Amino acid sequence: MRFGAPEYLHLLWLVPLLAGFFFWVQHRRRVRLERFAGRELLGRLARAAGGERTVIRYVLFLLALACLVIAAARPMWGLRINDVARRGVDVIIAMDTSLSMDAEDVKPSRLRKARLEMNGLVDRLSGDRVGLVAFAGTAFVQCPLTLDHSAAKMFLEIMDTGLIPRPGTAIARAIETSVQAFRSRERKYKVLVLLTDGEDHEGDPLGAARAAAEEGVVIHTIGIGSAAGEPIPIRDEQGKVTGYKKDRGGDVVTSRLDEETLRGIARATGGLYLRATSGEVELDTLAAEISGMEKRELQSRMHAGLEERFQYPLALALVFFTAWLVIPDLGRRQRSRREERQ
Repeated sequence: MRFGAPEYLHLLWLVPLLAGFFFWVQHRRRVRLERFAGRELLGRLARAAGGERTVIRYVLFLLALACLVIAAARPMWGLRINDVARRGVDVIIAMDTSLSMDAEDVKPSRLRKARLEMNGLVDRLSGDRVGLVAFAGTAFVQCPLTLDHSAAKMFLEIMDTGLIPRPGTAIARAIETSVQAFRSRERKYKVLVLLTDGEDHEGDPLGAARAAAEEGVVIHTIGIGSAAGEPIPIRDEQGKVTGYKKDRGGDVVTSRLDEETLRGIARATGGLYLRATSGEVELDTLAAEISGMEKRELQSRMHAGLEERFQYPLALALVFFTAWLVIPDLGRRQRSRREERQ
């Protein structure tokens, strides 16, 4: 359970303070009365005056006050799920999380730059359903297609080079996994955005791209890195560079951006190849290209947050206040009946 306005909970301190004040006043009052009457006579007088009702009435008041404070703090629990319909296309964003993405020829690093690109692209895809795929030596769906872009961004934050333990870069597998993630059997309304340095160590990425084109998938590729390349740093648990990745011969491995492969993948499906830049102008170009595509009605379930439950403590407060008002009336009616009999 969470509270939408937890600052109001501090007002609950009034309940024990008022309770302490009430019992202090009652104690002082009783001590003064005992000076003029004995305890037995005082007990008779208290029952006749409805002393028990006074205590019950005060307890009801405090309970009502506590419930009002809790209602003002807006308690929330239970997810509210809405069915949302929009017009758009399905967009799968596949990001390379292989070790080569730790290279720093793009600042702050290829991986962080790829995350920034993905985040910026999601912000530009209003109305489109978005899904995420992570890949290295293999690939898997990180976030299924959804209209809830905020949920997709939460999954985006945990995409890192340690996410997939299998080393390597399997672009073909990433394409195949992304194609399978599209739910629709229609051969249109499908876009795959591939963010990678283009280095592929296994499979046939161009063949996978041609197979995706037959399924109606348009692949846009965004190149992350530089043609000159950069060694791949190896870091310790504190994030400090302890060395650089080496091949079997002991030479330092230099990872380079393979633009030719990425152009070929995009060309095979009628998509665009764009190179990541600091100004992110490529994202505007890509968003405009996707926006110009034919769209269809999309439906998705969105988690709209926690359900407001302030009604329950508010209802209890009304019950306690009603009882607080009624009890004195009952006491007055009983006294008036006794007076009429006399």
